[in-house]
Amino acid sequence: MEAILEGFKNAIYLLLSFDKEIYSIVGLSLYVSLASTLISSLLAIPFGIILGIKSFKVKKIIVRGLYTMMSLPPVIVGLVIYLLISRSGPLGRLGITYTPIAMIIAQICLVTPIIAGGIYNGTKEKGEEIKNLAYTLGANKIQTLFLLIKELRVYIFSSIVTGYGRAISEVGAVMIVGGNIKGHTRVMTTTIAMLRNMGDYEMAIAIGIVLLSLSFIINSLLYKLQQED
Repeated sequence: MEAILEGFKNAIYLLLSFDKEIYSIVGLSLYVSLASTLISSLLAIPFGIILGIKSFKVKKIIVRGLYTMMSLPPVIVGLVIYLLISRSGPLGRLGITYTPIAMIIAQICLVTPIIAGGIYNGTKEKGEEIKNLAYTLGANKIQTLFLLIKELRVYIFSSIVTGYGRAISEVGAVMIVGGNIKGHTRVMTTTIAMLRNMGDYEMAIAIGIVLLSLSFIINSLLYKLQQED
């Protein structure tokens, strides 16, 4: 017990002393996860809403494909992205292997289906009612889309939070395409995995505290939004 308390004490000291290595890892993690979540949201929000309110022949197939993508193993996504961007791959000339860009691409592939699926489920429940109200008010297609986004904001925000949670906690895919290179592609989750193997629990605990704090802040915002709705 004393060893555990000492570990927590040293972890807090590392955070309060603004350890350069820890905060560079935290900064890169936030950059990669926020960038991927933002891009995924821009793709997923209109897609999820349109999928929820439109009827067409292959809709069932697309929905099943979307649900399948939501549960894709991260290591499979990482492997596919790596094969595409590696030197011998079709996108090898871009030279983005083992870079934050590759990590963002991998996370976009993981996060976009999660956000789109959550928004689709919310739109399927309330979208038709909102769309009919918009048409009654004489709204055009763009105005209808903005009304849907406004009225479905809780579903949208909760889906984005879920997607962000997947991005910030991702290990397998970012390890494969990023390589966990110190000072370049090392993020919080890959660092914790590495430090556990090395037995450096103090820094691992410090980074874990940051992860938990970020999760608490984001979920508190979601709870507040749900209470106000």
